[in-house]
Amino acid sequence: MGTVKNEITTTPILFPFEPDEFWEQLRLVIREEIVKTAKGKSTSTAYQTSGLDYKPLYKITEVCDLFQVTRPTIYDWVKHGKLRPHKIRSRVYFLWNDIQQLLADK
Repeated sequence: MGTVKNEITTTPILFPFEPDEFWEQLRLVIREEIVKTAKGKSTSTAYQTSGLDYKPLYKITEVCDLFQVTRPTIYDWVKHGKLRPHKIRSRVYFLWNDIQQLLADK
C-alpha cells in the first residue's frame, strides 16, 4: 500500500484581490451603502407633509377621512386620474406617494 498525502487544495479566486483585501473592500462598500440609505431616509421629501404619519397604503375610508371628502369624490378623482387605485386581492388601496402628490397639487 502506498502512502496517502494530505494536501490542502485551495479554490482559485476569480477576482484580482487577495481574500483579506476583497473582504475589506466589500465591508467598505456595504458601509457606504448603509450611510447612503440612512441619509436618503432623513432627507427624503416624499414623507414631509406635516400631521401625517408615513403609511405605504391607504384604504379608501382613510383617504376620505384625510381629505374630508366622500367616497363618490374619491371615485371621481380616480375617474379623472387624480388618484390611482391599486387592487390587492379584493381590496382597493391608494399609495402614499400618490396622496402626497395630490396634497402638493392642492
